[in-house]
Amino acid sequence: MAAVGVNDALTDVTGLRVGHARVPGERALSGTTVVLAPEGGAIAAVDVRGGGPGTRETDALDPRNLVQRIEAVVLTGGSAYGLDSAAGVMAWLEEQGRGVRVGPEPTHVVPVVPAACIFDLGRGGDWRARPDAATGRAAVEAAARTEEGAPVDEGGVGAGTGAVVGQIKGGIGTASTVLDSGITVAALVVANAAGSAVDPLTGALYGQYIAGRTQHPSPAVHAAAQLRLAEAHEKNGPPPLNTTLAVVATDAGLTRAQAQKLAGTAHDGIARAVRPVHLLNDGDTVFTLATGVVPLDAANPLALNEVLSAGADTVTRAIMRAVLTARSIEGPGGVFPSYRDLYDID
Repeated sequence: MAAVGVNDALTDVTGLRVGHARVPGERALSGTTVVLAPEGGAIAAVDVRGGGPGTRETDALDPRNLVQRIEAVVLTGGSAYGLDSAAGVMAWLEEQGRGVRVGPEPTHVVPVVPAACIFDLGRGGDWRARPDAATGRAAVEAAARTEEGAPVDEGGVGAGTGAVVGQIKGGIGTASTVLDSGITVAALVVANAAGSAVDPLTGALYGQYIAGRTQHPSPAVHAAAQLRLAEAHEKNGPPPLNTTLAVVATDAGLTRAQAQKLAGTAHDGIARAVRPVHLLNDGDTVFTLATGVVPLDAANPLALNEVLSAGADTVTRAIMRAVLTARSIEGPGGVFPSYRDLYDID
């Protein structure tokens, strides 16, 4: 049977590092998260299914195109403005000589840095407080400082600082699975969906139905939570644009086409944890990174299937982690209670 990784985190895929940075300021509620690949990069792919995506360099990941490996992926708040954070990551990578070699000297590189953003503008009260190149640089430097295999901070950090799922506080979540074959599949998500992660009939997390760990709150607790959410909705007004982002990584030796398939099926993990999903006001985007340490069974044409299945399941668990590790936020930008506070979870 499959098992949970050592840290139950994206960094259980050997060589991957994660760094977070937050936009400074009392009325700022946004940030950037960087997933840093091992030096030399990783096979990468992307699948975009939301109707309102904000992305950068995703065309470079098309298997028909030139770039084979990338060094980093950027997940950021700040909507399209926040994509500027990728410039700081790109500058840092250039200084390290990491990127696509385009000239005779080792320094002649162009780092390809795919990025995607969530909508969190104004959630801290300052519409103009959003990530920039300095935020991206701080996040990649934080990633580079971490030890290999280090735990990953979750909840309201990095790109998840201002994230909201439906009407409750969202954030960063991560999870990992080690398959019987020895392959590790892991995910890191920024849960910021227009849809809800909570079943309105019971108060249980949708993802718990899939994970087989459903715990229904008592009817009284659920009724009280619904009342608090209604009060918050009156203060906040209609929900704005949103987006769920994910990086699904594996140490399996995938081709670029196989990585593309993994990115696509991983969206099923979002659909199991959030309802509705992939709306016009979502920009749901999944990136895949494959480091290629463990080969797939060449004699089995269906060997990829267990990786695909684990990818979707791990994304669902990561979204649940994002919701369960988030903390309530109340300020000039709105009232966003956490699931733990609403349902009295210690």
